[in-house]
Amino acid sequence: MAMVNVVNMVVLDNPTAFTNPFQFEITFECLQELDDDLEWKVLYVGSAQDASRDQVLDEILVGPVPVGTNKFVLQADAPDPSQLPPEDLLGVTVVLVTCSYKEREFVRVGYYVNNEYHDPNAPPVLEGEEPPAPPQPIPLEFIILADKPRVTKFPISWGDELPQQQQQQQQTPPAMTMNQQQQPPQLQTPSGIVSMQEESNLSAVAMME
Repeated sequence: MAMVNVVNMVVLDNPTAFTNPFQFEITFECLQELDDDLEWKVLYVGSAQDASRDQVLDEILVGPVPVGTNKFVLQADAPDPSQLPPEDLLGVTVVLVTCSYKEREFVRVGYYVNNEYHDPNAPPVLEGEEPPAPPQPIPLEFIILADKPRVTKFPISWGDELPQQQQQQQQTPPAMTMNQQQQPPQLQTPSGIVSMQEESNLSAVAMME
C-alpha cells in the first residue's frame, strides 16, 4: 500500500507567458511517518523524437513530512527556448510532475501543454492576408490542459514492510502440532476395575493476518 497519495493538483497562473514559471498547487496525504524526504520534479518534454531535449525545470526535496494532509506550491522555471528545436517551439508538448521516495518514483502526473504565438500588440490579420513574420524572440504563451491530467502510479517498496512482518512474527505464538500437544498421564488401574482415561482437549490457535 502506498504511504503517500496525491489528492489534488491545481495548475496556477494558466495560461501565461512562455517565460513565466510553472506553478502547481499540490495536495497529498501521508499515511505513515517517513524516514526520508519526498523528491518532487518538474520535467518539460522538449521533443517527442529526442529525449535529450527534455529539461528538468526544478527538483526539490520536501520533508520531514508530517502524517496527515499536506499542501504546498511547486514552482519551476520556464524551459530554456534555446535548448529546444525550433520546429518544436510551437504546438503541443507535455510537462510532467513526478514524486519519488528514496530515488523510487511512485507517482507521475502529466499535462498536455499547447504553446502558441501570442502578441497582444500585433495588428489583426484580415481574411486573405498573410500574417506578418513574428518578431524575435517570438512572444509565446503556454496553455496547460489542466482538466485532463494523466496520472500514473508505480508500486514501490517503502522500506517498512520487512520490519512490520518481523514484528508480527515476534508477536504471533507458533501453532502447536498434534504431536506437540500435551498427552494426559496414564492411570494405573487395579485389577478387576474398569480403567478410566482422562482426556485433555487442547486447541492450537494460530494468529494470521
